[in-house]
Amino acid sequence: MPSLVEVNFDGLVGPTHSFAGLSAGNVASTESEGSVASPRSAALQGIDKMRAVADLGATQAVLPPQPRPSLRALHALGFDGPPERAIAEAARRSPHLLRLVSSASSMWAANAATVAPATDTRDGRLHVVVANLRHMFHRSLEADTTRAALAAIFRDEARFVVHEPLPGGDQFADEGAANHTRLDSPSGPIHLFGWGRSAFAPDDAGPKRYPARQTREASEAVARLLEIAPEAALFVRQHPRGIDAGAFHTDVVAVGHRGFFMAHELAFVDGPAVREAIERRSGGAVVQVWAAEADLPVADAVAAYPFNSQILSTQDDGMVIVAPRESEASPRARAFLARVVEAG
Repeated sequence: MPSLVEVNFDGLVGPTHSFAGLSAGNVASTESEGSVASPRSAALQGIDKMRAVADLGATQAVLPPQPRPSLRALHALGFDGPPERAIAEAARRSPHLLRLVSSASSMWAANAATVAPATDTRDGRLHVVVANLRHMFHRSLEADTTRAALAAIFRDEARFVVHEPLPGGDQFADEGAANHTRLDSPSGPIHLFGWGRSAFAPDDAGPKRYPARQTREASEAVARLLEIAPEAALFVRQHPRGIDAGAFHTDVVAVGHRGFFMAHELAFVDGPAVREAIERRSGGAVVQVWAAEADLPVADAVAAYPFNSQILSTQDDGMVIVAPRESEASPRARAFLARVVEAG
């Protein structure tokens, strides 16, 4: 079996750093509506962060910004002619649409695709399933360019497979690795797929305030395309209360890496069952730290993003948490991360 090599991908902000007010259910996006963006500052901050990660010993890569505004989308929607005319006409007749096609949301690499390393797949190749992001118009524009970029990066077909985004409409809405966590254990890998709704079996148990994006059917299709063994996949439903609090993706309230997993008790409908399944499948090898609502309210978790941290391997075979500054400023989020570190 090939050895496992960790590579961290970040997206880079483009010159139209716009995403505020475009995503229902994304509290940070909604609260930023109307604010002025600084694309240059954001790009420099992103590069500084990538340098810091590289200094920790991780192999760092970058996904380039996507062309924005998307002239392809504007032309398809009836704003024709050269760029200057199409953009000016869209600004005059449909300013909200211009904001949508100018989105820089592709900066979030976690939504680019779902990946299974060659060590986990039946054919011994790394598999990448590009996310279709169909639930949000402005994000659905990313898929074609993302696939082209990933196909260029992983171009050796003897070692890599880059799959097309899932077909269909909202029934197979796929949000990428933001709803996927890979854990490692002596008994084999565990691929946890979070989903918020079923496409063909609707029920009344879903969120009431914000929409659930990922479908179970999409997650199951992604797992098949990744060529992982069925026993390695764990499909768990996102908690409706968590989604309604702003946890639109699993990675807002849960994250894992290698033999470590941390989650909020409102990440999944049946948190204790998820904890037990990871314990059983890993033979107790995966260290788990769960946050209780009483200690870290889910609203605080959404605001401070401690679970949206990165967990990286270091050169000395240790791990480090790269957390948002909001987590440092939040007493409860900071206390939780301190408990995580103390847990070893």
